[in-house]
Amino acid sequence: MEAVNITSLGSMLPIKLFMAPQSISGQKSHNIRCASNREDNVVTLLDYGAGNVRSVRNAIRLLNFNIQDVKKPEDILEAKRLVFPGVGAFAAAMDILNKTGMAEALREYIKNDRPFLGICLGLQLLFEYSEENGPDVGLDILKGFLTGNRSDSVKSSDLAENQPLKHASTLAKRVIACLDVRANNKGDLVVTKGDQYDVREHSEEREVRNLGKPVELAGQYYKDGADEVTFLNITGFRDFPLGDLPMLEVLRRTSENVFVPLTIGGGIRDFTDKDGRYYSSLEVASEYFRSGADKISIGSDAVYAAEEYIKTGVKMGTTSLEQISYVYGNQAVVVSIDPRRVYLNSPKDVPFKTVELTHPGPKGEKYAWYQCTVNGGREGRPIGAYELAKAVEDLGAGEILLNCIDCDGQGQGFDIDLVKLISEAVNIPVIASSGAGAVEHFSAVFKQTSTSAALAAGIFHRREVPIMAVKEHLRIQGTEVRI
Repeated sequence: MEAVNITSLGSMLPIKLFMAPQSISGQKSHNIRCASNREDNVVTLLDYGAGNVRSVRNAIRLLNFNIQDVKKPEDILEAKRLVFPGVGAFAAAMDILNKTGMAEALREYIKNDRPFLGICLGLQLLFEYSEENGPDVGLDILKGFLTGNRSDSVKSSDLAENQPLKHASTLAKRVIACLDVRANNKGDLVVTKGDQYDVREHSEEREVRNLGKPVELAGQYYKDGADEVTFLNITGFRDFPLGDLPMLEVLRRTSENVFVPLTIGGGIRDFTDKDGRYYSSLEVASEYFRSGADKISIGSDAVYAAEEYIKTGVKMGTTSLEQISYVYGNQAVVVSIDPRRVYLNSPKDVPFKTVELTHPGPKGEKYAWYQCTVNGGREGRPIGAYELAKAVEDLGAGEILLNCIDCDGQGQGFDIDLVKLISEAVNIPVIASSGAGAVEHFSAVFKQTSTSAALAAGIFHRREVPIMAVKEHLRIQGTEVRI
């Protein structure tokens, strides 16, 4: 088996490392070393044009290092230390490296045992090939290959004996802070929170509920221990996504001091502006990534794509979900599902997957299906949450953000029936959302379902429940979390 020893990281960088679970197979042992010499504080950065490199830049600058960008293959060969961050699909990245001549320069640099730090895809590309969508040929520096089986893991016997690692008994559950962002009546971007998706105060003026400023709140949640921060731009740039400069600036400023994954959703789709110029969803997503996002969340557009896929059984490769996941990788694409309960007396009443309810409906109904919606929950679609989840996984989604309109803002707990249904239906991570009102709600959803993460908004914004209180409660209850 391939043994990869990451040694001599020294005082390198507090960089965000996000790597989809993959298995490493092969033979031979290599040492990949990365050093930091304070007498020469230049770090050469290889940015091949995909993914969020801004967070890496911010981390480097935070430690008072200067950055030199790779513009030609010779810059790689002349580097004293090289950082190669990568997000995306293996094949697409290798295509860029080969066309620019960077691939051969990388091989020569690393084979000469020069200081190198590969992050995520930047490390994976060193192997012979990947079975992600292939096989696709890699740089062939490390003898081994990568598989796309998410259930696989690297066993301790695969690692060098002189590099002991501490293994968690299970994957740590994530606690995610969500910020719904929109312009208020004065045009300022504020964090708001809905009551079953209604974000306006119940007053005569109907002002947008203002719970704080997005950059400041995101920074506070990072300090409080949030594992991730999610921005949902709930009304912004619906007609002109790339024109929403304030939201892009929020991402840029947040990424300067927040070193956990940032997800952004809202308006990610193909569109044509008022002057007739066409923009692809890939262009919109790329601007998000360049501004500091690590993942993007697709909502309505994913519903339409899933409906067409279920109808035809054909992957067109042209939907926003497919295009973005191909270029940036499945792990960078989250699909946000916004369902509402439709109560039934019998599961035979509809052609969709139903659940037997833990708590009967308002008229004593024992069953329900979960109808997906679009346009912020305003329009119901002829597709269930179960069917949608299965379809978007096939189309390239790497994670599901599972909301529930019925529970939103109610503070009575997550919809366990729904979360259990979806988390058992797919092989990708599921984030439980909507309804958290107490620390016990988090432990309940983790104990009763296989969800990977739980997300909350209002209870954090109003400081009713601190993030660390949630994590400490989970730890006491025996749930593995990052403290």
